[in-house]
Order: sequence, then C-alpha cells, then structure tokens
Amino acid sequence: MRTELTELCGVAASFHRRGYAFGSTGNLSVRLNDEVWITPTGRSLRDLKPDDLACITLDGQRKNEARPSKEFPFHLGCYRAALEARALVHLHATHSVAISCLTDLDPAEPLPVITPYYLMRVAPLGIVDYFTPGSAELGAAVEKAAASHSCMLLRNHGLIALGATLSEAVDRAEELEETARLYFLLRGERTRALTAEQREAIAAAYPRR
Repeated sequence: MRTELTELCGVAASFHRRGYAFGSTGNLSVRLNDEVWITPTGRSLRDLKPDDLACITLDGQRKNEARPSKEFPFHLGCYRAALEARALVHLHATHSVAISCLTDLDPAEPLPVITPYYLMRVAPLGIVDYFTPGSAELGAAVEKAAASHSCMLLRNHGLIALGATLSEAVDRAEELEETARLYFLLRGERTRALTAEQREAIAAAYPRR
C-alpha cells in the first residue's frame, strides 16, 4: 500500500510542478480495496507525503486524522458508479476550465475529435452541470455521469479523469487538457477532425476497457 500512496504524492507534485495545479487546487485519490486514500483539504499538491493523505471508507467514514478534500463526495460517487475505477484525478487545468465555461458546448461532442489519442483516452467526454464545489448535489451529478464516462468536464470548474490505475487516470487527464489547449489554438482555423470511418478503425484497434 505504501508504494501506491508514494506514487500518488509523486503524481500530485508533478501536476503542481508542471502547472496543471496551482495554489491548493486539485485533488487525487486511489481506491485500495474498501478504502479511498485522498489528498487533504486546503493543501497544495506540491509537497504531500503519504502520511498527509486522508483515508475514508466507501461510505465516507474517516479512518485517520487527516481531513479529506471537500470534493470527496464525487470521488466516492465515481467509485460506486465505475466499479473498475481505482484512481481519480481532478484538476482545475487552465484550458479545460476554459472549455467548461463556454456557453455553446455540444453535450454529445464537447470537443472535436482531432486526434486519435483523444478518442482512445478521453471520448466520450461527459459534461456535468455547475453545482457548488463539495456539495452533495455535485457528488450525485458526477456519480451519474461516471456510469458512462471516464472523463468529465464540470461546468465552470474543472476536469475529472478516472482510471483502472493511477497512470491511466493521469494519462486521461493530461490528454483532455492537451486537446482543450489544441482546440483554442485552432479556433478560427479550418480544422480537420477524424472521419467516422477513422474513428471506427481506432475503436476496433484500441478497444476501451
């Protein structure tokens, strides 16, 4: 278990160092059997250690002295809805937040499929309406979306990425942020998206779990 918690702290520090997280924003968790280890509330991701992490049960009971992120309701909701998920990344990454603030998002395809990697790691991208951070309402809305999406955009808030491993959740979060960045770079330019045939070929070659 110590190895997984050390990895979580290393990933958190990497996100902060590379500008994916700033101040005390963002939170990560891993599910280990019936326990969820989650970054603490009000702490920067910059310099966490395993002993700083909060441990809670799947029904929200605290198992150590550390206070979990206020967003723990949607972490638990995701683990209930997506039984294969063992890790969650939530970031306020700049370009993803910018996308989440646009008024004209198509819920069926919020971002164009402009690379095969977005299709392989992110799509379909779920959109969750705005609710107060940390609220039970946000937790319930995310839980509902997590039943059919491994990546989500929270309106005016940030991104969530789930994975069967922490590495998978990290890859998905980074791919979503990079696609959002590309989207803004390309706005106003004529853009080629993958065709339906090309998408089908990707799906056949690299089936999602």
